[in-house]
Amino acid sequence: MLKLILAQGMLGLNNGVFYAMLSLGLAVIFGLLNVVNFAHGALYMSGAFLALILYSYLGVWIGLDDFHVNFWFALILVPSMVGGLGMIIERTLLKWLYRFDPIYSLLLTFGITLILQGLFINFFSASGTPYPGQPESLKGVVNLGFMVFPKYRLFAIVFSIAVCLAVWFVIERTRIGALLRAGTENPDLVKAFGINVPLMVTLTFGFGTALAGLAGVLAAPIYSVSPLMGADLIIIIFAVVVIGGMGSIMGSVVSGFALGLIEGVTKVFYAPAANTVIFFLMVVVLLVRPAGLFGRQT
Repeated sequence: MLKLILAQGMLGLNNGVFYAMLSLGLAVIFGLLNVVNFAHGALYMSGAFLALILYSYLGVWIGLDDFHVNFWFALILVPSMVGGLGMIIERTLLKWLYRFDPIYSLLLTFGITLILQGLFINFFSASGTPYPGQPESLKGVVNLGFMVFPKYRLFAIVFSIAVCLAVWFVIERTRIGALLRAGTENPDLVKAFGINVPLMVTLTFGFGTALAGLAGVLAAPIYSVSPLMGADLIIIIFAVVVIGGMGSIMGSVVSGFALGLIEGVTKVFYAPAANTVIFFLMVVVLLVRPAGLFGRQT
């Protein structure tokens, strides 16, 4: 029984890494910019599709059938591309909504989600496509004692933990993070020190969306790349963010990993409840602590 619990816990943790990375990006954007980015799931899906396009289609399009952009290059290139798209969205659309209620940014990003989904469905259809570019060095399994676990999934867990801790450190413990927080809380004061606050806001939004693109690249070898993969996940990610505390960086990371583990272990005792246990916990947390586990009470 213990081995089964540990095995399901590892499988749940594998889902938890994507909960953590996506909720981290949402927390960065909401915590620093007060923008509810409903397009985060669509940008995650875009990251997965860009990795697939760079590996499977780019060579055909340029007339070099044997040309592939491998996984390691995609891990660097795709987040930059998705982050650039995020900055374009912020500069051309979102910047006009900052003085209004956050519900307007939510509606705008929901519309962007529908546009991105429609574009990828039009070109690739709604069915999933496997990503064939998993690195050879990460193929195979590792014996953990209580189960054999795919090497790539273990890499995804370790890599995601490292990324989440690095982001938390930059935002909470460095001068850059202090400037970002100050620029959103008191922009006039920061401007007085010669800091370009609008550029800082754009870069922050781009960074948050780049995290979604990075999660998409990591997910491509594990899950089928589909135009609806982000839509299936975004509601869970919002629940994770609410549980951790809206805008809390550490809350998003801890809640993402913890809820992935809880979801996995729940399958051992009562499998049908695994799909709803996160939302049940969200209700309990909101009743006990409306600001979330790590959120600041107001």
